[in-house]
This record gives sequence, structure tokens and C-alpha cells, in this order.
Amino acid sequence: MKTVNKDGVWLPGILDNLLFDNKLDVFNNNYETFSIPAVNIIENLTNFVLEIAVPGFQKENFTIEAEEDTLKVSSKTIETKEETDTETRYTRREFNYSNFERSFTLPETIKIEDIQAKYENGVLKITLPKLEEKKAFKKMVEIS
Repeated sequence: MKTVNKDGVWLPGILDNLLFDNKLDVFNNNYETFSIPAVNIIENLTNFVLEIAVPGFQKENFTIEAEEDTLKVSSKTIETKEETDTETRYTRREFNYSNFERSFTLPETIKIEDIQAKYENGVLKITLPKLEEKKAFKKMVEIS
């Protein structure tokens, strides 16, 4: 199973770090970073498991679509403006709960109708069961 890479996905984050990385960043009180959640892909005899690190979300924020040979995982968040204390402000704000989309190429051996997902402790866990392999059948035929 492979992730689907789109051109330019990594570029904004790298440019931001190379060109605009100010260690104190005291003048920017609305710091935003370009982020794509990290993923672990685990395979065993019966299934693949995707573990996507997405802390701070609710399960209602996620959409998981499986179509033909692609699995698409996305999130949609609604930003709410917090009431802020006039004496307190952020000098750097890195907690990022922005929208994202990740796509994965599925192998032909996945049972799409049996895919399951669970969101727990900031990790979205998607289980992709494999089709049972056809066992080689061998039979000796007796000649009469």
C-alpha cells in the first residue's frame, strides 16, 4: 500500500521553514503551519491497518472514502474564534487543526465493503481486511 503523492504538497512547509523561520516569532500572533498528518501503515496476514496521527479532532470531522483502488481520508474543521484576554496573546501558535486530505493506493486484495475505522486518543485507525487467498487445490484423478 502506498500513499498518493501530489506535486507541491511538501513545498509550502519547506519554504516556510527556510525563508521565514524566526525562532522567537514574537510579531506573529496567528502562526499557522502547513501540515499533513503522519501515518503508519501496518500489514499482517489478514489486513492492513492505517494509523493516522490527528490529535484535537472529533470523529465527526473525518470523511473516509474508498473508491476502486484509492482510499481518501480527509477532515473538515470549523474554526471558531476564541474570546481572548486583552492582556494575554499568543507569541507563537503551532497547534494546528486545519483541514487535510490524504490518499492511498489500495492493493487489489482489499475487501472494500469490510473497511472499518475508529478514532481514539488522537489516532484515526483504519482497518482494511484482505481478501482470502485462494488455496491451491490439488486432486489426484483416478483413471477408470
